[in-house]
Amino acid sequence: MGAGALNHDAELPNPDRQRWLALAEKALAGGSFEEKLVSHTDDAIRIEPLYDRSVTAEPLARANPRSPWIVSQRIDDPDIDRAKAQALEDVAQGATGLSLVFEGAPNAFGYGLPRTAEALETVLDGVPLNRIQVRIDAHPWSRAVADWLVAFLSKRRSDPAKLNLSFGIDPAAIFAGTGRLRMSIEALQASMPQSLAHFFSMGVPGVLLEADGRVFHNAGATEAQELGTMMASAVSYLRMFEEARQPLVYAAPHIGFALSVDQDQFVSMAKVRALRRLWARVQEACSISASTANIHAETSFRMMTLADPETNILRSTIAGFAAAAGGADSISILPHTIAHGLPAGFARRVARNTQLIMANESHIDHVVDPACGSGAVEALTAELCEAAWEEFQRIEAEGGVLSSLQQGHIQKRVQAASARRNAAYQAGERAIIGTTLHPSKTERPVETLAAERRPAVTEGVAVCEPLFPVRIDQSIGAAP
Repeated sequence: MGAGALNHDAELPNPDRQRWLALAEKALAGGSFEEKLVSHTDDAIRIEPLYDRSVTAEPLARANPRSPWIVSQRIDDPDIDRAKAQALEDVAQGATGLSLVFEGAPNAFGYGLPRTAEALETVLDGVPLNRIQVRIDAHPWSRAVADWLVAFLSKRRSDPAKLNLSFGIDPAAIFAGTGRLRMSIEALQASMPQSLAHFFSMGVPGVLLEADGRVFHNAGATEAQELGTMMASAVSYLRMFEEARQPLVYAAPHIGFALSVDQDQFVSMAKVRALRRLWARVQEACSISASTANIHAETSFRMMTLADPETNILRSTIAGFAAAAGGADSISILPHTIAHGLPAGFARRVARNTQLIMANESHIDHVVDPACGSGAVEALTAELCEAAWEEFQRIEAEGGVLSSLQQGHIQKRVQAASARRNAAYQAGERAIIGTTLHPSKTERPVETLAAERRPAVTEGVAVCEPLFPVRIDQSIGAAP
């Protein structure tokens, strides 16, 4: 029985829940309500088919709700001249941010800019820094890259205080993503506050430290695991500054966040919103006035497929919309050919224009929090907060994020979540359009740029089991 029959039987325009349930069960014709209409997230959060509107919800605004989110384009080409041309093209065609991804970064996926000051200066030469955000993706040598950027700004006689910068320093993401730290955990915790002190004295109104969840997501983490680990990272930064007698009220606004969003639209929207609530809760617990979380969202690498790559455009569009509607401050969409190699100009242009259409034609940013009051999204947001807080407390009980990683606790939970997800795909309980469902019958040539993959980082003093990015189609053996 179809939807038409349901509408015909409904005598009231807004029947109460019990009336709706009776009609739904009748339409299922003996089918299981739980099996057909109720689903669960990877964190076992129950998703009902119908929710009442939340009338007491408060909107969760972006850091700068009066401006559109930042359309951030990845600059990750090992060829400096190509990277420079791409950066200038992106800015000229509407991008308002550049994410500089250097080789060796967990999020470089084997590529990335050469790790030199020359590469940074070449790529940014001619870029109107006063009109765009420049973010350094989390990198094992982020501290050195930050110095290069400051030196470059000095050459340009640009005042860092008037720019929008993100330095992407995140020891936890680097430790997890590479399995290495260049110094011991104890030495790192002791040295970080002093090494960053002069950045605070410069008054840079940007992100110095970043809690990056993308490493964990792309290795298979659930939404709550990703959020909980990010909170543990952020709290570790606050703890470092507290031990160094640095006022937390000044440090907190310089802590930012980066997370992944995927094709599960409502869960991704709820994840961005939950992050804002969690960070506000952490600051409340520290008895400091709450600063709004600065959130960078990037579309999921693990959801990308090798087969039928055009379907990745649809996945990324949904994910990008979820990030915008959820209130991300900046968004980066991975080009749809990234599973095949270093994306060429067309794929990068599609990624950029996807965001520009959403911003300039759909005007998603005109509403502060589009999901506010939605029973479904509010419920998901609240339950994600609860599950993420439990993960955060678990990590804290394990000695903090760096200690938990060194002992392998976080890795075990992420790997277990990934295994459960993979089993669901292999059993046919979940499907990938174009790969496991309606697989493409023909293979078409995919344009990529000539570039060699770079080896993973192998140097370091502290060691842990690394969490490398793995696409779902790879992990279930569905990739050609």
